[in-house]
Amino acid sequence: MDPQTTLFQQHRSRLFGLAYRMLGTPSDAEDVLHDAWLRWHAQDIDALDDPEAWLVTVTTRLSLDRLRRAKTERAHYPGPWLPEPLIADAEQPEAQMERAESLTLTFLLLLERLSAEERAAFLLREVFDYSHAETAAMLDISEDACRQRVHRAKQRLREDRPRQAMPNIDTQRRLLERFMQALQQPDMPTLRALFAEDAMSVSDGGGLARATLHPLHGAERLARLYMQIALQQQRYGGVRHEIRQLNGTPALFGWHGDTLISASWIDDDGERITAVHALRHPGKLARLAAVTKSTPPASLH
Repeated sequence: MDPQTTLFQQHRSRLFGLAYRMLGTPSDAEDVLHDAWLRWHAQDIDALDDPEAWLVTVTTRLSLDRLRRAKTERAHYPGPWLPEPLIADAEQPEAQMERAESLTLTFLLLLERLSAEERAAFLLREVFDYSHAETAAMLDISEDACRQRVHRAKQRLREDRPRQAMPNIDTQRRLLERFMQALQQPDMPTLRALFAEDAMSVSDGGGLARATLHPLHGAERLARLYMQIALQQQRYGGVRHEIRQLNGTPALFGWHGDTLISASWIDDDGERITAVHALRHPGKLARLAAVTKSTPPASLH
């Protein structure tokens, strides 16, 4: 490779990690990197004092533009929107990018609560460890404005963060195994005991698959919902469940034949499930299944 391409490839994982955390979908992140590469290729790199800062700045600003458009589109999305998993195998390099905990789907969903500008400032400062001065320069704002954005973002994330801020992988796996067994052998008391009293269920069908259009709250309602889903799945002729790993945490996959019909991840309080996030959008699942079929289930031990 020529030196310009080599330099871009050296920073590619970092740039992709930033774009993915900004946008919540791998395809959008790849589009941003493609646009960044075109601008980089047209740039005289010998004239740059700090090529990495230039690349991060361009990637951030391209991501900001795309995120502003995406927020408008998501405001009209049919039902809840959930981030798209990065990969099914956490051993891939992208899943090892700095601060892997900030790649979890729960964390990406939290970032949706921030404005585009707050999200960019928070990620650059708190996840990628740029100083306030460096972050301000990348965003073309004053350092004081940068500090305010980061402060507001941290405050909002603290308020909305799940009770179990850092997920315990073993606990989540045990709860998902119990959840899987309850779906395979439907029983109301068993399902009811899995959920915290104020548990929530969020489903993303994108208007293309059966899913609740609004979040459901309460252990009793969630138990009834998943009892109904389990009975429906039995009528389909059976759904095969397995636990895999998405963005570094365990997730429950549901297969009907060779078709992936759901991928769910949970939040918990250490003892019970506090939230179920169910991805049912056929397009997102098809992209996920294409990777999953070629990847053996990940060990979480």
